[in-house]
Amino acid sequence: MVDYFRSFNTTQTFLAWAIFIWLLAFGIYLVVDCIKHKDEFNTSKLVPLAIIGAVANFFDTLGIGSFATTQAGFKFTKSCEDELVPGTLNVGHCIPIGVEFICFLTFGNVGNVTLVTMIAASIIGAVLGAAIVTKLPVKQIRYALSGALIILAIVLFLKNIGWGPFSGTIGDPDAVQELIGYKLVIGIIGNFVLGALMTIGVGLYAPCMALVGILGLNISAAFPIMMGSCAFLMPAAGIKFIKEGKYDRKAALMMASFGIIGVLIANFLVKSLDLYHLTFVVIVIMFYTAYVFFRDGRRS
Repeated sequence: MVDYFRSFNTTQTFLAWAIFIWLLAFGIYLVVDCIKHKDEFNTSKLVPLAIIGAVANFFDTLGIGSFATTQAGFKFTKSCEDELVPGTLNVGHCIPIGVEFICFLTFGNVGNVTLVTMIAASIIGAVLGAAIVTKLPVKQIRYALSGALIILAIVLFLKNIGWGPFSGTIGDPDAVQELIGYKLVIGIIGNFVLGALMTIGVGLYAPCMALVGILGLNISAAFPIMMGSCAFLMPAAGIKFIKEGKYDRKAALMMASFGIIGVLIANFLVKSLDLYHLTFVVIVIMFYTAYVFFRDGRRS
């Protein structure tokens, strides 16, 4: 582990310290809010929430994503109200994804300007998106979650079969590691939009990987970009959700605690896993969960 941190360049060291300080401030803000509302905590659904947090972040570390699996878990176990799902996703997965970012900071060797500017764009998008989502009624949130899952399922399917922007492999020698000129502008704008969509439940991983592939970057460059974007934008959006009280405090705290365990298991212990077929299972679950959200939206 010590040797890993020694491998950081100046920019990576700065980002590692920045995310540590940022998450520490966010964690304190979250704990203070939970203490103020300690009457909301009880023993109901603790085990399902712990499993959801660990499993979702386990999948997240392997590149499948956590938002869709978490939404499906919430729906099947009835452990979070639909209206609070967007906020709970952004608050609960915040700290585990920060740990992921540090684990993958040296993966992909993406250029510093590309990495920093795309992360910054996603943060701005998330702050603006959270301000809108916290004001939406439950019916619109259910429709938004349904649409988000369908979009993400399609993108994840294309990623799994290696079609279109996902056809570039991690070892592609012709792919570049840095965006310049108009491609950098497109990357910044694209990640701004993806940051905003994160706040309604559209996971950033697969769409960001598609964006990176379309712009000609090595696909491996998506890992520090997408994990860094989520690690920095989620506290920014999460603080807004916490301030408005638009999240499930117990669910978020359980997900944050057990999510870190899922990240560490995936990063350090898993040596081989049939992700290809597992991803297809996740895609089917995503489509079904999207249908359930849409059905409930119609009923409301």
